[in-house]
Amino acid sequence: MLSCKPKSLPRLLAGLIFSAVSLMSAASAIGQNALYVYGPGGPAPAMKEAAATFAKKAGVSVEVTAGPTLAWIDNAKKNADVIYSGSETMMTDFTVAMEGRIVAETITPLYLRPLAILVRPVNPKRIAGFKDLLTPGTKILVVNGAGQNGAWEDMAGRKGSIDTVRKFRSNIVSYAKNSAEARTTWTSKPDIDVWLIWNIWQVANPKLADVVPIEPDYAIYRDTGVGLTTQGAAKPIAKQFVKFLQSEEGSRIFKKWGWQD
Repeated sequence: MLSCKPKSLPRLLAGLIFSAVSLMSAASAIGQNALYVYGPGGPAPAMKEAAATFAKKAGVSVEVTAGPTLAWIDNAKKNADVIYSGSETMMTDFTVAMEGRIVAETITPLYLRPLAILVRPVNPKRIAGFKDLLTPGTKILVVNGAGQNGAWEDMAGRKGSIDTVRKFRSNIVSYAKNSAEARTTWTSKPDIDVWLIWNIWQVANPKLADVVPIEPDYAIYRDTGVGLTTQGAAKPIAKQFVKFLQSEEGSRIFKKWGWQD
């Protein structure tokens, strides 16, 4: 049984209080030197490389969690410093899902990428562009969600032809909720001829498909952007990370993965 002389109790209590304060200070210091970044899977390869490069330069820890929103949103509400998106509509959805934790004034569009036609390796159907997607019997996979809401419709309707929209829609055989689900569909259903998605997915998965650029007249672009949370806005290192993403070095990393500024 522990026993203490009366005079030693104040010293013991003071020591315990000092230790607790020291631990709290250390935890706070660690928190200031650690960043937690969340967002979708599409921009993840570029974002993770940029985060690793910044972390090495700044001597901090940057943890990037990527994937479908439902997989990370609860944790993001607890500790996110930076949220990145796959489109402006997605960022708007994130501001709602984060329940006021994203500081609207800090949201910054970063880079664009184009919608592209992904085809099976060596392009067995000899698809050369958008007009070939209107050929009866062409089986098309589209993503209708996760930043790509209505992207196929925007492309098909670019010239104001409802007939084009009808022909394209008649060839769609699968609607995926997000890019990860689309990837699974693409690999499990080899009879699908075309996967309509952002070019960056082919850059990150070159053996999965070949890419056919969409003609300028039908081209669709959407961006990736970042926003600081209320927690991140209080961290100087979070603001420095966002500046790094916009720097020449950050731009080179994103361009490597198929993005454009």
